[in-house]
Amino acid sequence: MNKSVGNTARLIGAGLRALLVLTLVCGVIYPLAVTGIAQGLFNDKANGSEISADGKVVGSELIGQTYNLPSKPGEETPSPDLKWFQPRPSNGLGANSVNTQYKLILSGATNRSGDNEELIQWVKDAKAAVVKDNSTADHKVRPSDVPAEAVTSSASGLDPHISPQYADLQAHRVAQKNHLDVKQVQKLVADHTDGRILGFMGEPRVNVLKLNIALKELTEK
Repeated sequence: MNKSVGNTARLIGAGLRALLVLTLVCGVIYPLAVTGIAQGLFNDKANGSEISADGKVVGSELIGQTYNLPSKPGEETPSPDLKWFQPRPSNGLGANSVNTQYKLILSGATNRSGDNEELIQWVKDAKAAVVKDNSTADHKVRPSDVPAEAVTSSASGLDPHISPQYADLQAHRVAQKNHLDVKQVQKLVADHTDGRILGFMGEPRVNVLKLNIALKELTEK
């Protein structure tokens, strides 16, 4: 009996020592090492690829955001602030009631079949809104000019990029709203257009947040 108790005690002791060692290695040393390497070599990416303007963080280059006017009483969806370049539709699914520290909108993709009547009507309405919002006195947008990403959300609903075509489509409206020359705004779009990754992967794209920061700087000159 005493021998059995002794063996059990030794096993428990070995298990506790293993638990302490693994906790120290996997729970303390390894996380600190990975965090240190990430902060030292990839500081920007490790901290969420944050973008700063006027000395404060205004967003992440990886997550899209909206540029809307303040909501009016009884208004479910705020109207877009048309002096800014607009992103892809976010297609939010509703408010996050769990996280009480930040007011978040749950994102989601369009996620309906191509022949879904509700989706077809939604796309038609969105296209009509894009045509109306971006047509000016001296520049009329045609429905055929509207690219697909202007009326549908991405898979995550949080895509921070739009195509150069959609950015160019908005240039006349942005120029008019900000009292700028169209060529100035078009140059801004060209300067903030990123090419294909490694020259062949993906499509050219424009980060909307970076573009709007540059637009703000241009209007303040």
